[in-house]
Amino acid sequence: MNQNNSTNKMTTQIGDREITVTRVFDAPVDLVFDSWTKEEHLSKWWGPQGFTLTSQAFDMKPGGTWQFIMHGPDGVDFPNTNVFVEVVKPKRIVFKHDVFPHFLATAAFEDLDGKTKLTYTTIFEETAAVFEKVKTYAAPGAEQTMERLEEHLACM
Repeated sequence: MNQNNSTNKMTTQIGDREITVTRVFDAPVDLVFDSWTKEEHLSKWWGPQGFTLTSQAFDMKPGGTWQFIMHGPDGVDFPNTNVFVEVVKPKRIVFKHDVFPHFLATAAFEDLDGKTKLTYTTIFEETAAVFEKVKTYAAPGAEQTMERLEEHLACM
């Protein structure tokens, strides 16, 4: 699957067990990186449209964890635990999502003359059959999360 929305400069590619969302933000790379590495920002935009987030622990360093609960618009709570693998300012963040669905995520930040190209890749550990189901909500959820980031950046 390939999508390209020229109005927001976002593309989504879905592979066998991989989802990659690429988006260009009209914001400098340091600001976009800060939005990913400071809990007070993450809690305002992380998750699909209609979701809210309650952070429980946040330690942005290799081996550190980010534990939070995503609250769905229907009232369902989704506990999450991410373990940071790598944090390279302002280039890359790698973390392992330690609850279902299990995946390794990489957010790569690239300066484009004052704008930021963000490539967010998730590689799932689940079986191909499970991934077939997961991608139906994970891909749109990642796109909506990037839309929420764009809205947050506009307010900063």
